[in-house]
Amino acid sequence: MKIIIEFFTYWHCGSGTSGGSRVDALVAKDKNGLPYIPGKTLKGHIREMAESLGDCKFLNLCFGGTADENEPCYKIEDKEKEGVCYFSNAVLKESVNKDLTSYLYKTISATKIDDKGLAVDKSLREIEVTVPLTLHATIEDCPDSYKDKMKKAIRQIKRIGLNRSRGLGRCEIYVEGEKR
Repeated sequence: MKIIIEFFTYWHCGSGTSGGSRVDALVAKDKNGLPYIPGKTLKGHIREMAESLGDCKFLNLCFGGTADENEPCYKIEDKEKEGVCYFSNAVLKESVNKDLTSYLYKTISATKIDDKGLAVDKSLREIEVTVPLTLHATIEDCPDSYKDKMKKAIRQIKRIGLNRSRGLGRCEIYVEGEKR
């Protein structure tokens, strides 16, 4: 399955690193300095939506078992099993001139405001975000009997990455050739 992710707002899928005193969180970038969404992150977002479908066999087979005993689909015999589906990184389809990569990123700031409407000391945070663009990924080895459920889970995703509740990462995800 070929997946297309169209972002409509700035978005941030983190690398887990900071930019020192410049920014608190950097975007995940490949060796060419281009943004991407790690396959593991994509898998997690799709799994979250797939859980709402209530099919434990689908979840455990395609995504792998969970070690969380509080999840409805937890089964001790499945908790260590890997899913059969492989989720690639989501990447730009076209190459970008190295001189233009700096235009793919912006830095945004946020601070905590107290009850009096004043900024709280030492609460200023800056994160690097990526401008809206389109990424491509694949899901390999999805059993034919579960492709429709996988597509349904994919279509339910409306945001990806950090600060989704604050407007970042608004997107549309769909299987190639099946845009709404």
